[in-house]
Amino acid sequence: MKLAIPVLILLPFGSYCQQLNIPTRPTNAPAGTEFIRRITSLDFTNREREIYEQITSGNVPEFFRKFAPVTVTNVAQGKINLATFFAAPDYLAVGSDADYFLAPMTPMTAQRIADRLSCTLPTRKMVDDTYATAAVKLGPSPMTPGARMITVPQFAEHNSIVRTQRMEQLASRPPGALVAGDKKDIVITARLATATNKVAIYGWHRTNGVAIQPLYLGHASVWADYSHGVRLVQQQMTVNGETTTVAEVLANPSLAGLLSDEGVVTSSRYETNAIPALPAQMRQVLDATNSVSTKHTLANSEPTGSFEEHTLSFVFEPEVRIHINAPIVEKFPADKPVLLIFYALPNGNTIEQTVGRKLQPGDDWHFDIQHIGAQTRWLRQRITDRTVVVAYLEAGMKSWPAWRKKYGDEKISAMLARVKEIFARYRVETVLASHSGGGSLLFGYFNTQKEIPHDVKRIAFLDSNYGYSMTNHLAKLSQWLKVSDGHALCVLAYDDANALLDGKPFVSLEGGTWGKSHAMLRDFGETFSFTSQTNGGLETYSTLEGRLQLLLKQNPERKVLHTVQVERNGFIHALLAGTALESKGYEYFGERVFTSWIEDEK
Repeated sequence: MKLAIPVLILLPFGSYCQQLNIPTRPTNAPAGTEFIRRITSLDFTNREREIYEQITSGNVPEFFRKFAPVTVTNVAQGKINLATFFAAPDYLAVGSDADYFLAPMTPMTAQRIADRLSCTLPTRKMVDDTYATAAVKLGPSPMTPGARMITVPQFAEHNSIVRTQRMEQLASRPPGALVAGDKKDIVITARLATATNKVAIYGWHRTNGVAIQPLYLGHASVWADYSHGVRLVQQQMTVNGETTTVAEVLANPSLAGLLSDEGVVTSSRYETNAIPALPAQMRQVLDATNSVSTKHTLANSEPTGSFEEHTLSFVFEPEVRIHINAPIVEKFPADKPVLLIFYALPNGNTIEQTVGRKLQPGDDWHFDIQHIGAQTRWLRQRITDRTVVVAYLEAGMKSWPAWRKKYGDEKISAMLARVKEIFARYRVETVLASHSGGGSLLFGYFNTQKEIPHDVKRIAFLDSNYGYSMTNHLAKLSQWLKVSDGHALCVLAYDDANALLDGKPFVSLEGGTWGKSHAMLRDFGETFSFTSQTNGGLETYSTLEGRLQLLLKQNPERKVLHTVQVERNGFIHALLAGTALESKGYEYFGERVFTSWIEDEK
């Protein structure tokens, strides 16, 4: 096969754009989603081989073929030097413009691809300069650490997160714009000369420009986790108008400062000998994951964080991320029922943002508006007669209404059943909870059921009952409440009809949760007799000894309280309303009681 030769195309105003001369993408090449399925069951060596073959055969997005100029300067021996190197617009990806997979890989595979395409990997300084130049700066999305971080299912989950972030900016920054911040970089460094069989990683810049990952060579060269990306840089570059190469510049004491903050770098590549054998521990993790790809079990969950928890994450097709958080085995007794809480995510939020964490400078504000993780930990200290487990449900397009429009309602039951199977050895009590657009998932589920199953013990709408319909839902909910004293329904809402966003109303009186909640009051009032009280602008309507509650927050200041209801102990109250624990140690719409249970940044 003819080696790929980069072609320099002269553009107006003296700038350059480098186009990779790799084969045209084959018409039968797998797109990103199909490629993920293909490599999930492969062993480590064959997975690396498949990534190499797909990329070098041309199975990369069309936008990836045009590299972006990054201009840098330095002063050496009294002379100002001006240089331009050319960076790939994103990390190495397999697939098409519409469906691609940002593929983590070992540095040996990355180097082989770079050599084949007359490219190099960047230095730490080049990563910083690329980030500074990037037109699209995505915020990092760290996932829960653990053994699964080196497996394809977690690669796929993170790829979905990053793709969703990128999609949100496509209108203003189309494919081909220089993207950064979505991955850590595999880099070259002077330290590789003395650190054998290691991979050097750096980067993952927050939006304030500070990298999360300092230069690190602690992993073996066979390590590749979900956070790693491969940014190719053309070997050919210009310095003071003259054509040269990255390797030549790094070896030149007068010019190395253009590309390196370590001085001269003479060892500017990884060895590309055969991939060394995996350590036994990594091999066991990957072998286990291959079997878990089709059968997820509680035994395969991973310990994580500071609060004695295990987590298990997987993808349910079509396009649903599921993340389960449970206590560690020692706090998961076999003789205690499981309180399995399905939490349908709000529109626009990831699982990680919904779980929440302590904010660091440059972090996305979404990590601090729900804190379902911390509220769950608080609840576990109070609900001691059952083991509290939360299954977070995230639609691939981060919108359950959009997901239902695309796929319908018929797969929802199978999705919930799949999670319940994991806890088949336990007596399971189910809670259906939702925030914002997550309520659409609950109503979609009700639409497919002749009657709401008896194991559903509680339903909670946290400002999420937009989809309520008397015709479709009233009779089912009423009957479900009647058949058991153990069934409870809690609705939280605020006067969104009176709220202003950018100085303007954004929902109608009938279409928002304020209007839908009053419709529910009228409809349920035909069957149940409510008592009511108003305290501090909070209207509370209750019946069935508190098993049916609607808490409606007045809004004379016309604020947007959509997420405030959740973070001010809303999830806690939705789980405890109508029980002996209601309002014990917390106040709905009071100060957060779960602050000490918020996880540090992962």
